[in-house]
Amino acid sequence: MLIAGTAGYVLLGFGFVDALYQTVITISTVGFAEVNELETKGKVFTIAVILFGVGSTLYTFSTLLETLVEGRINDLFGRRRMERQIEAMIGHVVVCGAGRVGRATARAVAGMGLELVVADIEADRLEALPHPTVVGDVTEDAVLRQLGVERARVVIVALDSDAENLFVTLSVRLLAPEVYIVARARQENAEGRLRQAGADRIVNPQQIGGDRMAAFALQPNVAEFLDVVMHDRTLEFRLEEIEVTERSAICDQTLRDAEIRERTGAMILAVRNPAGQFVTNPSSSTVIEPKHVLIAIGTPDQLAGLAEVARPAR
Repeated sequence: MLIAGTAGYVLLGFGFVDALYQTVITISTVGFAEVNELETKGKVFTIAVILFGVGSTLYTFSTLLETLVEGRINDLFGRRRMERQIEAMIGHVVVCGAGRVGRATARAVAGMGLELVVADIEADRLEALPHPTVVGDVTEDAVLRQLGVERARVVIVALDSDAENLFVTLSVRLLAPEVYIVARARQENAEGRLRQAGADRIVNPQQIGGDRMAAFALQPNVAEFLDVVMHDRTLEFRLEEIEVTERSAICDQTLRDAEIRERTGAMILAVRNPAGQFVTNPSSSTVIEPKHVLIAIGTPDQLAGLAEVARPAR
């Protein structure tokens, strides 16, 4: 409209600057007097410039305003919905850090069908994630409370710095003494400090990566089978761990008396006692005690049956 109006006024005998000026004051409706006296053709042309120019201007501004307002409103309501979703979570998984390790962990957790929330101080790291997210500094207690660490089942601390992981681990342990904490360690000397800060498990991605490469080099079929069983949720067989409580129906029974294989079809590969020691390929005379963890393999239905058998007696 600016170009068309200027060209039109030039054809009506205006100089270029006067034509541009006349077009601007006409479209902007500032109410200044005409530069030159307008004849009938000039008045008709000015009417057209006003109608099309003002209409285009109002449309442009209304579109920009609508885009701005709708974007902010959608973002506001979307964020509020996500906050309510996180507030309703109980027994979920919290992932602190959305770097390469954090995102890979989140994908694995989501693949197991568990609820999770991911937090990072950089918003662009969270944009592509399909899970509930929180933008914030997880070294602050307010952000950890927003993530619901006090109601969480597991907190995974996967920041890029050992110092930050140590601080967050300590903060989470103070806020939620019973939560299970898995912390990332970049350096070997950080593992002991993370354990002292309250981490239940410490993972060194570089060490695990080296072990896996060695396993694939020396025992590729075994390594691939374990990978598939642990991570491929479409596979018929899975590995699962089930903790035995004091009120469990099979507590204080031997594996023979519990008849787990006969009743469920699941196979017990190992039993872990409260001290953390494993009994692999346990004999039928092994007594199932409180806080024992049964490591079993089977189909989803068989493992669900085992979980039902180990459920507290009513």
